Amino acid sequence: MRRTHLSLFAALSVLAGSSGAALLAAPAGAAASSIPCSVDYKVQNQWDTGFTAAVTITNNAAAKSSWSLKWSYAGNQQVTSGWNAKITQSGAAVTAANESYNSTLASGGSVSFGFNGTYTGTNALPAAFTLDGVTCNVDDGSGSSGGGTGGGGGGGGTGNRVDNPYAGAKGYVDPEWSAKAAAEPGGSRIAHQSTAVWLDRIAAIDGVNGGMGLRAHLDEALKQKGSGDLVIQLVIYDLPGRDCAALASNGELGPNDLDKYKSQYIDPIATILADPKYAGLRIATVIEPDSLPNLVTNAGGTDTTTDACVTMKSNGNYERGVSYALDKLGAIPNVYNYLDAGHHGWLGWDTNLGPSVQEFAKAATSNGASVNDVAGFIVNTANYGPVTEPNVKVTDTVNGQTVRQSKWVDWNQYVDEQSYALGLRDKLIAAGFDSGLGMLIDTSRDGWGGTARPTGPGPLTSVDAYVNGGRIDRRVHVGNWCNQSGAGLGQRPTAAPAAGVDAYVWVKPPGQSDGASTAIPNDEGKGFDRMCDPTYGGNARNGNNPSGALPNAPLAGHWFSAQFQQLMQNAYPPLP
Repeated sequence: MRRTHLSLFAALSVLAGSSGAALLAAPAGAAASSIPCSVDYKVQNQWDTGFTAAVTITNNAAAKSSWSLKWSYAGNQQVTSGWNAKITQSGAAVTAANESYNSTLASGGSVSFGFNGTYTGTNALPAAFTLDGVTCNVDDGSGSSGGGTGGGGGGGGTGNRVDNPYAGAKGYVDPEWSAKAAAEPGGSRIAHQSTAVWLDRIAAIDGVNGGMGLRAHLDEALKQKGSGDLVIQLVIYDLPGRDCAALASNGELGPNDLDKYKSQYIDPIATILADPKYAGLRIATVIEPDSLPNLVTNAGGTDTTTDACVTMKSNGNYERGVSYALDKLGAIPNVYNYLDAGHHGWLGWDTNLGPSVQEFAKAATSNGASVNDVAGFIVNTANYGPVTEPNVKVTDTVNGQTVRQSKWVDWNQYVDEQSYALGLRDKLIAAGFDSGLGMLIDTSRDGWGGTARPTGPGPLTSVDAYVNGGRIDRRVHVGNWCNQSGAGLGQRPTAAPAAGVDAYVWVKPPGQSDGASTAIPNDEGKGFDRMCDPTYGGNARNGNNPSGALPNAPLAGHWFSAQFQQLMQNAYPPLP
């Protein structure tokens, strides 16, 4: 998977009206310091009569407290709706002015916005832009290719990014997790596996209760690296109002604590990761699990809506926080951002998948972030969906009925994580993300082995009998997520297991609880979610089915020996 980006000062020749066309307004060979501003105008998606565009402005002059970008179309394009800017149009002339929340544009800083438009005939690209009356850099018409291949699908920083950070690299073994695993009977069989480090609160940056902080993990990663390459995985997980649809993993920051998230959480992490001492590491960041998917499905208009998610959608702090993290971390040359994209049993339906792609694109093109800050996406983070269902395909039929009509599949387009990941990937690329986008699949707890694993398809008496008899995912309902009974270790961490997939990874360290089975007072901001209670009868998000949770579980993130033993017992492929 080769990821390419345009050299900032290369002229770009395009066929007017071609889908995915981009205009990088810059004279070839110009120096950044001599250009007051530059504009990246990209058509992300285009159809017969309409298009979606993303625009990024870079200010190389003095800092601004407000801004206004203007351009004119040569054709009959009309802007119909926009985001992250106030866009007006008079005839062919378009003006995009700042919103209140993105009015500041620092010297050397960038801001992004997007819009939808209509056209007939040819969707010609604008030829010139002015920022507050000053002409920005303009294509010199040389027609030279803008295809600098300078490595990488990662973020706005330059540097020699590789196409897939996992390829040819060791995986970081967290000594703290490894010691707990090795202390369990039989745990030495997996104690050497690579797992992610969760930065789930501000205190985790320096280390909690004498444990390893971020620098300690990075220093250990340098030791493990030796003379080869090594990838260390970090979970960025402390948004304001975190986990608005659940309680077990609520966070420490209130819904309006965006400034604190930026200054006390993201900024210190970025400072540490940017230390030249760590430039030789490959750092893969998993950005804010569950956050953007919650805005799609749980923030209004459905029976799964929660007041907390409505709040986070209305105040915009999930989107702003994710954008800020992408922008700040993506500027570091050896950091690869992977944005969380839920799982097939959450977003796999058409009614969820399309809006999710739009939500991801919005966050990746807002508040200074760009699609170049996204190396890829991760699915199934800390969840249980199998990579593949060997006995059930979404195209199967039984007695003339599609398996999509079964109660388990419930008209979903996907029955497993790999098909979902690749289907999502295609839609993301069509929406303007890089064509070399890499997907990750968390396989830490999706093996579903053991004696309950079906050995072949179910009976052909009905679609429900066929699906339920053959599916390896033995959960009561695909929406169940907390400490699931019967789960097992899945595929071991593996680089490039399939085209379009950067790696199978263990992001959720096996043995760490999803949440407590009963309410436990704590100072970690973690509440009690009934979906972690094995006696709970369910809610709208799991079809009012039993939770399927294991009993006697500790707080989220704490060691759960019984779960660890179950995961080893039901591992697939089996452990030696």
